[in-house]
Amino acid sequence: MLNKRTLPLCLGIALLSGSVHAGPADYVYMPTVDYGEKEIDFKFGTAEQPSGETKQVASLGLGYGATDWWFTEVYIKTEHESPAPRLNILELENKFQLTETGKYPLEVGLITEFEFPLNQEGEPYEFKFGPLFQTEFDKLQLNGNLLLETKFGEGNPTETAFLYQWQAKYRWHKEFEFGLQGFGETGEWDDWAQSDEQEYKMGPAIFGKVQAGDHAAIKYNAAWLIGMTDATPDNTFRVQVEYEF
Repeated sequence: MLNKRTLPLCLGIALLSGSVHAGPADYVYMPTVDYGEKEIDFKFGTAEQPSGETKQVASLGLGYGATDWWFTEVYIKTEHESPAPRLNILELENKFQLTETGKYPLEVGLITEFEFPLNQEGEPYEFKFGPLFQTEFDKLQLNGNLLLETKFGEGNPTETAFLYQWQAKYRWHKEFEFGLQGFGETGEWDDWAQSDEQEYKMGPAIFGKVQAGDHAAIKYNAAWLIGMTDATPDNTFRVQVEYEF
């Protein structure tokens, strides 16, 4: 099963050679795939930047579980931080499940994500990829992801940063679960910034899944994230709602 899925990882390493920051609408990637699942995915996030400005990001996507190990999704995304003009982005996301569900204590996946700016010349392209991990202890689910993100394009220096995500969730009831989420960015992957110049935010999160018919459901998760360093937005609110059918 694994040897069929090493190609995306090799492609990602070959492609990686602007400064990058975790966005307010970023979410914790899950490593598993549901074959045949279709979804409409809405995400929104707002953050108070260290400069005092507010940055808002929203996206609307359509996804499909093409196989039992590959999920693909396309998004239209908009970003705005005054006084800069609004930036519209096309985002292509592909997730690959690398282990059989439930076969091993650790679920492993891989994410690849491309962003293409649509309405502003000179804005960089963005590529992100990395491994995804998940394990469970009774009702406690733990996730941890390690990501490399690069921005590149004409007139933009190519720099690659190391990002990480983590999540701890207690599965109390299917309709309502709770836990913690955290997002961090260290700066250049091979030359980390000093600790107070790195981005790190964490805070409480809620999750749930509500049936909306025989073969449909609405999933949600939301978090309030508090900046832990001077380089991090003081407060970030993010929410994701998915309609699965």
